[in-house]
Amino acid sequence: MKPALEGLLIIDLTRVLAGPFCTMLLADHGARVIKVEQPGKGDDARAYGPWFGEKSAYFSSLNRGKESIALDLKQPEDRAIFEQLLEQADVLTENFRPGTMEKLGYGWDTLHARYPRLIYGAASGFGHTGSSSQRRAYDMIVQGMGGIMSVTGEPGRSPVRVGVSIGDISAGLFLTCGLLMALLKRQQSGLGAKVDIAMFDCQLALMEYFIGRYFATGEVTGPVGSYRPAIAPPFGVYQAQDGGLVIAAGNDKLFALLCQAIGRPEMAEDPLFANGEARKDNEALLARRLDDALAAHSVSHWTEHFAAVGLPAGPINRVDQAVAHPQVAERNMLIDVDDPQVGRYRLVGSPIKISDAPDPRQRRAAPALDQDRAAILKALSPSRREVQA
Repeated sequence: MKPALEGLLIIDLTRVLAGPFCTMLLADHGARVIKVEQPGKGDDARAYGPWFGEKSAYFSSLNRGKESIALDLKQPEDRAIFEQLLEQADVLTENFRPGTMEKLGYGWDTLHARYPRLIYGAASGFGHTGSSSQRRAYDMIVQGMGGIMSVTGEPGRSPVRVGVSIGDISAGLFLTCGLLMALLKRQQSGLGAKVDIAMFDCQLALMEYFIGRYFATGEVTGPVGSYRPAIAPPFGVYQAQDGGLVIAAGNDKLFALLCQAIGRPEMAEDPLFANGEARKDNEALLARRLDDALAAHSVSHWTEHFAAVGLPAGPINRVDQAVAHPQVAERNMLIDVDDPQVGRYRLVGSPIKISDAPDPRQRRAAPALDQDRAAILKALSPSRREVQA
């Protein structure tokens, strides 16, 4: 079996999270990713803890399967190597502030004229156009500005940041989608394209329901807690004997099934709860009734019982509990890395499962800075190798 992206060469200038998350996904599925890093320092994420021995776990998780070469793009010799790589490349990725590549002489217009088949992928805070394009942005900034924080947290309390870096990760996912679309388009046109991803745009795209609700009703939604306003309850977190569990019984059929499962079939016939609108109007009372019934048993009891009757429900797992779930191993969602620097460690695998394509349990470790220089230079033309001799 061959990986889906075998034969694809990506020259990767990205660092920290959004861009490396994108190129990690592509590397996981067979693309050759050459990470071009700043000499002497490399990707900032190399200095982020926690650590596998002396190696950043953060960096390792995002850069597995890639190669590294250190190049100073302000120096003629290193620029010559970089340009030789671009001649061979399918894709160039970067997440600098807009205008940086132009200052280096590698803006889209210049690159497209010189390498017409090259696809250029850029991720930035606010994109390469618009009055805010030069603003600096980090994950928390775009979570706040894009509205995500305004709907996150408990009603009546201050908004909070989403626990994972959804601003960066969503940008990485959308960049991946955009690059694959551009590659498909190139098969038709023979020409590369620029893919311009703004973290701010991505946050708006994730706000589908809340923005749609605003335009439809004028209502500005505040923090919604564990509930989803578009769906009738019970659809949220409820309390069992030893903690909370999530129940998603958002229609009349599932609600009736839930009532049977907890030994309260009469609740499904109660006019206060008989349909979705009634349950929305009496949501607090419904939650108290459910919590009262669920208090009879543990989360694990209810989780198993609900699964047996086909009711969507589950525990609220900590990280250690989530990775220990049997489904994780059965879906090959934990992989081992044998790192020559620090030994073996474990990472999250790829969630993209493609039939007739490999999904190896072991992956190549994230590279040391400039680790692959010799091999990369050896593959270049003799004239380029002589530059570095």
